[in-house]
Formats: sequence, C-alpha cells, structure tokens
Amino acid sequence: MPDDWIPALPGLNDIEPAARRRMVEAGRRVRLPAGVEPFRAGSPCESWVLVIAGSIRVQMLAESGREIVLYRVGVGETCILTTTCLLSGELYPASALTETEVDAVVLPQAVFRELLDGSAGFRDFVFHTWGRRLAGVMALLEEVAFRRLDCRLAEWLLGRVHADGTRLRTTHQEIAVELGSAREVVSRLLKDFEHRGWVVLGRGAVTVTTPDALRAFLRSEVG
Repeated sequence: MPDDWIPALPGLNDIEPAARRRMVEAGRRVRLPAGVEPFRAGSPCESWVLVIAGSIRVQMLAESGREIVLYRVGVGETCILTTTCLLSGELYPASALTETEVDAVVLPQAVFRELLDGSAGFRDFVFHTWGRRLAGVMALLEEVAFRRLDCRLAEWLLGRVHADGTRLRTTHQEIAVELGSAREVVSRLLKDFEHRGWVVLGRGAVTVTTPDALRAFLRSEVG
C-alpha cells in the first residue's frame, strides 16, 4: 500500500521508521460511503482503524430507545472503543455511522498488538489518542448527569451558529441524539426558546434569531 497518507497525519511523526513500514505493509486502505455502519453494538472487533479523511460518529442506544452521540472520529484519529475492544477482547458496546465519505487505514488485530508491543512511538500515539478521547467522554457524562438540558441545548445551538450560520438544518430527533435526551423534551425546550424569541422553528430546521440572547441566558445561569 502506498505510504502517501503518513505525512498527512502529524501524530505519526514520532513513530519509528520500521513501525511505519510495518503499518504500510500490513495496512489495508478502505473507503466507506456516508451513511454506513463500520460496526454495531454487540459485534466483535477484529481490526484497528485510523481515519485519514472524513468523520465517523460513535453513538449508544439505550433499551428505552434513547440515543446519545459519544464522540466523533476525525482526521488522524482512532476510535477508543475499537482500541478498548481489541485490548480486552470484548464486543462493541456502541455503534458507529459514517457522517461523510471516509478514507481510512485498517490494521489487523495481530499487527496492532505487534506494533503496540514493539514500537514505543506507536504505543504513545495509541494511548495519547485514547486518553484524550476518554477525557472527552468523561466530560460528556458530566454534562449529561449534572448540567441542565436547556443550557446544553443553548450551547449546542450557539456552537453550530458559528459554523453554519443562523439557520441549522437539523431535526428535533437529531438534536436529542446529540444531547442524549428524548425528542419530546428537546421539542418542548425549543418551543420555549421560540416563545422567548430566540429561535424560529421550521420543518427540518432551526433558525437562531438572537444568538446574543442565548449567550446572555448562558451567562445568567453560570452566574
């Protein structure tokens, strides 16, 4: 497999030349279209994946039917659940979905363990990524457990306004999945925001009309 993808990922700079050659020799380049599931909850983990381009969303579904987005795997990143399952031999506890077309390199489990044992650079890369992502998941759990949903919703809307303008193409169900809540609860809060004049709701869209009011709301709750 060509090694043109390695220079594009700064995180691999400190991996020893021999380990990089092994990754190139054993790695398999895959391209996945948007909207497919690289893995599902309950499935075995047989390979390690490094994303070169695109985005994968990892989410969990509760018995009640509620979903929550745990994290996203982007360029130069790996999935911590994949790493955990490879190390523990456990089945996947969550599912993944490609949000865009994804270009990735896949290493067989045996090669992953070989590099983990024999390359300090590869080991540092894997556990640095794993630790950073785990910290993000812990922060998410803290948000869900201890922070009011109306504040989290306001912050989520403001975060998307900067990237996508004031009109966000999203459904109440999609927002609920992002926030780990029920669609009915999110809809009720959005209706309250609309009543206050902060947003305008439409079919498959939310328009943030007064972002400054949302920011003031957040400041008042923090204060």
